[in-house]
Amino acid sequence: MSGEEDHGDGGTGAGNAGPARRSRRGSRLFKAAGIALGCVLVVSVAGAGWAYWHLNQNIKSVDIDSALGDDRPPRVMRAPTNSASPSASPTPVPSGALNILVLGSDSRSGKRNQELGGGSSTGARSDTAMIVHLDEGRTEATVVSIPRDTLVTRPSCPLDSGGSTSVAYGAMFNSAYSVGGPVCAVKTVESMTNVRMDHYIEIDFAGFADLVDALGGVTVTTDEDISDEDSHLELKAGTHVLDGAQALALARTRHGIGDGSDLGRIGLQQKLVRALLEQVASTDLLTSPTQLYSVADALTGSLTTDTGLNSLNELMSLGESLKALSSAGTETVTMPVVPAPSDRNRVVADEPEAGELWESLR
Repeated sequence: MSGEEDHGDGGTGAGNAGPARRSRRGSRLFKAAGIALGCVLVVSVAGAGWAYWHLNQNIKSVDIDSALGDDRPPRVMRAPTNSASPSASPTPVPSGALNILVLGSDSRSGKRNQELGGGSSTGARSDTAMIVHLDEGRTEATVVSIPRDTLVTRPSCPLDSGGSTSVAYGAMFNSAYSVGGPVCAVKTVESMTNVRMDHYIEIDFAGFADLVDALGGVTVTTDEDISDEDSHLELKAGTHVLDGAQALALARTRHGIGDGSDLGRIGLQQKLVRALLEQVASTDLLTSPTQLYSVADALTGSLTTDTGLNSLNELMSLGESLKALSSAGTETVTMPVVPAPSDRNRVVADEPEAGELWESLR
């Protein structure tokens, strides 16, 4: 009896020890799995945090508002949003009309910019200038190109080093950036249009090329053969998928088309704007985190903005507000100009048409 009890006790003991060992072993496995999962989450969050920090640090900015003060056209008054609605989003997407000065600079800084055609000298010019006007609902946009050869009255502009530039009459438009950087470019545009620039965005050679490459190229149709020794572009008439370097060369081409003027180049640049919008719309970046990061890295790494757009959050907010905008809702026009009386190789604003165009943007 006692033997049976001893055996039973032993059996009971063995029966208790097995589950206990299994329980402890299971506990250790769950703990190990939990630690592993925690490590994965920490690494993922750290990676996302590093990516956000890196993209945010990429963006360079200029405090244009402080530099120009109150000597500017008035801001367009925005209608207040109705936040009292029960269905209103706690973080509403921005709305209201905006005017953004977008410059493409032929920066000489950095080896890559020099390889892509920026040259070897110091400094930079505003090779491309566009005013992007977004309508109040952010569903339509008007992109106005300003010929860089336009003769303007360049106002006195503050300099980073102190002092200011002199007023210059009959100066080429793109000289404003050369002598006074983004601040003078904005002030010159506001002076000639009497339209307040709400934001400023500048992209350089390398950044534009990298952005096109990150998107997988851009599809453009040309109406005529292009052969330009200066931009090193050779294209037959027809449809082409261009890589970054080719797209940049197309944006810079002027001598290989038409009469070789800046107006012909503007037409190609406007084609590129539409093509890029269509490429972005047709590329589902959210399904490819790697490509999304590549696009974001290329874009932010080449940007200089005003301080109102100098963070990833601000840029994402602007992008979110434009999700209903398409190439079909984007109109591209060129500032009305006529040959300058003093120099037939330069142009001046054609009035009253130019003034009517600026009025439509206010």
